[in-house]
Amino acid sequence: MMNRHEMGARLDRAPRRFRSSRYLFDLTLLLTGSLMLFAGGSALGQQVQRAAITEYKHMGVASCATNVCHGKLAPAPGKNVRLNEYRTWVNEDRHAVAYRTLALPESKRIAANMGLKEGADKAKICLDCHADNMPADKRGPKFQLSDGVQCEACHGGSEQWLESHAGESATHKKNIERGMYPSELPLERAELCLSCHLGTKDRFATHVIMAAGHPRLQFELEGFTATQPAHFTVDADYEERKGKIEGVNLWITGQIENARTMLRLLQTSMYANKNLFPEMAFYDCDSCHHSMDNVRWNQDRASMGIDPGTVRLQTHSLRMVQAIVGAFDPVAANELVGLTNALVRAGWADRPAVAAAAKKTLDWINQRTDLARRKYSKADMAALRKALMKYGASEKASDYATALQVYMGIDSLSTSLGDRDAKQGALDTLFKLVDKDISFSPNKFMGTAKNLQNQF
Repeated sequence: MMNRHEMGARLDRAPRRFRSSRYLFDLTLLLTGSLMLFAGGSALGQQVQRAAITEYKHMGVASCATNVCHGKLAPAPGKNVRLNEYRTWVNEDRHAVAYRTLALPESKRIAANMGLKEGADKAKICLDCHADNMPADKRGPKFQLSDGVQCEACHGGSEQWLESHAGESATHKKNIERGMYPSELPLERAELCLSCHLGTKDRFATHVIMAAGHPRLQFELEGFTATQPAHFTVDADYEERKGKIEGVNLWITGQIENARTMLRLLQTSMYANKNLFPEMAFYDCDSCHHSMDNVRWNQDRASMGIDPGTVRLQTHSLRMVQAIVGAFDPVAANELVGLTNALVRAGWADRPAVAAAAKKTLDWINQRTDLARRKYSKADMAALRKALMKYGASEKASDYATALQVYMGIDSLSTSLGDRDAKQGALDTLFKLVDKDISFSPNKFMGTAKNLQNQF
C-alpha cells in the first residue's frame, strides 16, 4: 500500500481502498455523482451557495481552459496558482467524464430499470449529480452540459468573478464575495461533497435507484480529498491566502457533517415520503441484504432496544462521532449512544418519532462542532486511532458501513500521525475485510481488529 499523497494522489496510484472494485473512483465518483452546491449548513455556506447557484451564471469550462488561463500544459513557474488546472481536471479527474458515464451500458440499464424513458443522459435525476445541471437562464455562452461536473460545479458560477479574479488587485476574499465557493474551508467542503455523496432533500440515491443498479454511496472527506487529483499546491502562499487544514480536522469535520446531513434529511420529506414505507435508503442495507447463515444479531444491537430482524436506520456516521467524542469525554459519548439508540428505536416506530429523535440528536451534535476546529496533538490523534480500533474490535462495528468507516479513519489518522508506512501490513489486513460488502463478516472484522489493537 503506497503513500496515498504521492504524485498529487493520482487516481491510478491511489490507495487500495479506492482501487478496489467497490470504491474505485470510476464507480463511486463516476456512477454515484459528483460535487455540487446544493447543501445547507453554516451561514457562510448558505450565503455563498445562494449567490453561486441562484444569482450567477455558469460560464463553462471553455471560459477557463485557454493556455493563458488555466489550460497550460504544465504548472507555471513563479505563480501562486498552477495555471494547468484544466489539464489536471480533463486528464485525471473522474468528474470530467461524469456526464459521459450516463451513456454507458450500465447507466442505460439503470435508467431502463427505473423507467426513465428519456434516458440517463437527459433525466434530471441523473444530471443533477453527473453534470453541472443549471437552469437554461443560468448557462453562459460557453456552457456545455456535456462537460459534466465542471469547474463551476465546485467553485461556483463565475459570472461575477471570471474577469476580476485574474487581476492584480484580486484577493480570495473578493472572489468569495463575488460568488466563488470557499471549498478550502472544511465545513463548506464537507457540505459541498455530501450534497451528492450523501444527498439533499431534493435529490438522493434512493432505494429505488440502488435497486435499479446504482452503487451504494460511501464517503469519507479526508480520504476522498487525498485521492482527488490535486490541481493546487499547498505552500506558504496558499496557507497565507486560504489557511491550512490538518488532515485530522478534515477527517473529523467529514464525520460530523456526515452525521448532521443525515439527521437533517431524516426530518425532511425525503425520508417521510407518502408511501407505505419511509425511504429505505436511510436504513442499513445489510439489515436485510446478507446471507441467512451469516447471523448479525448481537448484544450491541439488543442494547438498542430492538428485536432481531429489525430494519435499522444507518448509524455509521453517529458511531464515528461517538468514537471521536469518547476519546476525550466518555460521559458525553454515552449521551450520544443513548440518543443514537433512541433514533434507531424511532426508526421502527413512526415518521414523527424519527423526526423528533433526529432533531434531538442533531441539536446535541451542533453543540460540539468545535471538535472539528480544535488543534490536535500527536497524543490526541493516537487516542482517536485507539478509540476507532476499540470500536472495530467490538460489536459496534458489526455493520459493514461502520466497519468501512473504522478502516478509513484508521488509515487517515495513520497518515496524520506519519506512521502509515509502518502500519502498512495491518492496514492491508483490515482493508481485505471491507474490500467488498458482499463478503463482509462481522466476526472476522471484530476478531482481526482485536488481534491488531496492539499495533495501533
